[in-house]
Amino acid sequence: MNSEAHPPQVRSRLPEVGTTIFTVMSALAQQHAAVNLGQGFPDFAGDPALLDLVTDAMRAGHNQYPPMAGVPLLREAVSRKIVRQHGRRYDPDTEITITAGATQALLTAVLALVHPGDDVIVLDPCYDSYVPAIALAGARAVRVPLRQDSFSPDFDAIRAAISARTRAIIINTPHNPSGRVWSADERAELARLIAPTEILVISDEVYEHMVFDGRAHASASAWPELAARAVVVSSFGKTFHVTGWKVGYVVAPAALTTEFRKVHQFNVFTVNTPMQHALAHYLAEPTHYEGLSAFYQRKRDLFRNGLASSRFELLPCEGSYFQCVDFSAVSDLDDEAFCRWLTQHVGVAAIPLSPFCATAPQRRIARFCFAKQDATLERALERLAGL
Repeated sequence: MNSEAHPPQVRSRLPEVGTTIFTVMSALAQQHAAVNLGQGFPDFAGDPALLDLVTDAMRAGHNQYPPMAGVPLLREAVSRKIVRQHGRRYDPDTEITITAGATQALLTAVLALVHPGDDVIVLDPCYDSYVPAIALAGARAVRVPLRQDSFSPDFDAIRAAISARTRAIIINTPHNPSGRVWSADERAELARLIAPTEILVISDEVYEHMVFDGRAHASASAWPELAARAVVVSSFGKTFHVTGWKVGYVVAPAALTTEFRKVHQFNVFTVNTPMQHALAHYLAEPTHYEGLSAFYQRKRDLFRNGLASSRFELLPCEGSYFQCVDFSAVSDLDDEAFCRWLTQHVGVAAIPLSPFCATAPQRRIARFCFAKQDATLERALERLAGL
């Protein structure tokens, strides 16, 4: 009798998922001492006043579990913020939940509201966590391409993708990776399209305070027809330059929030207590987020001006902190190979567009993150100047 032990066979829930392109490119950037304009995080610190508020909260004894839904003071501050921005009041007790960042919020929303056998429409290119979340729920992602020329929603294609199995649509504005911002007309068109259906909207709005050239952020919160069926996700980490804190929030009607919290309490339960108290006090001053568009527009313009004489074709950047370029005049490599080459031989890391899509994009596009110190951007521009 053979008594040799054999390890159990591992059956993956996500057999097609490997290490994310963000991790791969950041590791490559570190290996080659490249300027990392790939992964979307700032290389500068948050406001010292906010950091001091965290210390104050810890010293005041806010170091144990907060309520599952989040610190009441913070939920109340979020409610006031949305009233100020969009004129809609969400009840802090029944319609606002503090989350461990936006990615956890998105996964929780899908697990809570999508059932095995359902369809969820996603708009390609899309943030890479959407499709795995749908797969974990036992549902099917129906990938509808955005318009190739503008990254705007193709409502005819969305309409054609809707079926009796469609449970939800995930939308994202300002858009990662393209920097496209939905207009009020596009929000209204979505509301009209799904009005006769039971389709839910999961609205990823983590770059809500980075909208440029006088545009307005068209939040699902601002449209009663959408707000009544929408789970809106945002991120304090993105807004206040503290992505490592992993604190975000979700607002949704009470019935949807009830289901969201059923899952939230078991996949994360609660979120960092002192950070929540600090953010609650910091939100009392709206200038901390209302000036963010101007802050990032200046960085966008610095970066775009620095690339103006290069052979890159600069695509429009209406919001977020990402600048996409068409590099067809620079190289005939595919986008992943080009980004690797750029990191290894030019010393600047970017992210290819193809990992955001089901099928390879028609254009050769790379994405740069300009949420960096001016000195970092200028060092990258010096290295890119010869392209």
